[in-house]
Amino acid sequence: MTKKIVLAYSGGLDTSVILKWIKDKYQVPVIAFVADIGQGDDMGAVSRKATRTGADKVLVTDLREEFARDYVFTALRANAVYEGVYLMGTAIARPLIAKYQIKIARSEGCDAVAHGATGKGNDQVRFELACRALAPELEIIAPWRTWEFTSRADLFSYAEKHGIELSGVSKDKPYSMDANLMHTSYEGGLLEDPWTEPAPEMFQTTKDPGEAPDKAEYVEIDFVDGTPTAVNREQLSPAKLILKLNQIAGKHGVGRVDCVENRFIGMKSRGVYETPGVSVLHLAHRAVESITMDREVLHLRDGLIPKFASLIYNGFWFSPEMQVLRALIDESQRTVNGTARIKLYKGHASVVGRKSPHSLYSPDLAGFETFASYNSKDAEGFIRMNGLRLSMNKALRRGL
Repeated sequence: MTKKIVLAYSGGLDTSVILKWIKDKYQVPVIAFVADIGQGDDMGAVSRKATRTGADKVLVTDLREEFARDYVFTALRANAVYEGVYLMGTAIARPLIAKYQIKIARSEGCDAVAHGATGKGNDQVRFELACRALAPELEIIAPWRTWEFTSRADLFSYAEKHGIELSGVSKDKPYSMDANLMHTSYEGGLLEDPWTEPAPEMFQTTKDPGEAPDKAEYVEIDFVDGTPTAVNREQLSPAKLILKLNQIAGKHGVGRVDCVENRFIGMKSRGVYETPGVSVLHLAHRAVESITMDREVLHLRDGLIPKFASLIYNGFWFSPEMQVLRALIDESQRTVNGTARIKLYKGHASVVGRKSPHSLYSPDLAGFETFASYNSKDAEGFIRMNGLRLSMNKALRRGL
């Protein structure tokens, strides 16, 4: 029998209704856990709202630096991009929230955790797989899979009936938003039609590229062991570095993505994302890697990107296979030290320079003007040996 519950609480429609609903259904103490991952909310206001809605205790934890350092930058070092376009700002945050929710459950004597993820989405999988990996003894309460409500309209009706405060939430809002330090995501409502263009006023952190400054801006980013450490020679903490780049890149309309992705549970979903700072970091990171990583190591790592990204997207952050992959990625990044220069202009970011004290790039070898240190005759045997199997294959298939 459930005795005490900790709810991952955001103050939005779903978790506000869930807080009241589980209080009434289970008749046990409920702790509202609020994770500050840079979503920009007034945490004091969110905390007070949780108390008014019925929480017996509210705990707010500032996770911005840990989120940036151990989660966003971990994915960055792996160049993790899901299905070639999505940088996974939501997926990367869920295991961190779950980890601290479990910590609170143990420290506060809770025997159950609850979340507000819907029965259709990926987040239910991410929260619950994290719990299975870290605290399988805890009960998991997922109201969207068990309660009587079937739509958001039902939630609004319930909230109105019970006097639940819904400041900032509207029935007429044409999409659902989720924000953190890394990105802002939009889905649902009008965006459910993949042919419908997002309204310009929807975007919160990036300027319309057509209205961005007419003058390009250059930004330099330093990396140590594959991890960004400075912007324009200013050393910054991980969270502050992302915030700085969000401001710079967002001003130039960089970082918008509109995609239809394949959810783990089997359906396709359309999402629109703003990820200005981390989009630039991915580009800069690749640039420094290009001159510092051994060819075969880089190609091996690149072959693992889809797997690494899928593990994040599908909720396997705390899996043994992720632990093994992270060790390989960390080893591959030991030489990724240097600086990338990025040009930002009207929605575009492009690499215009890269340098490193550990660069493998040799102008003497690569240049067209000097051949003193390279014997071109060596290429003849190299080509002949690599072409041997092609010639034999042609002979084998002659007449086919």
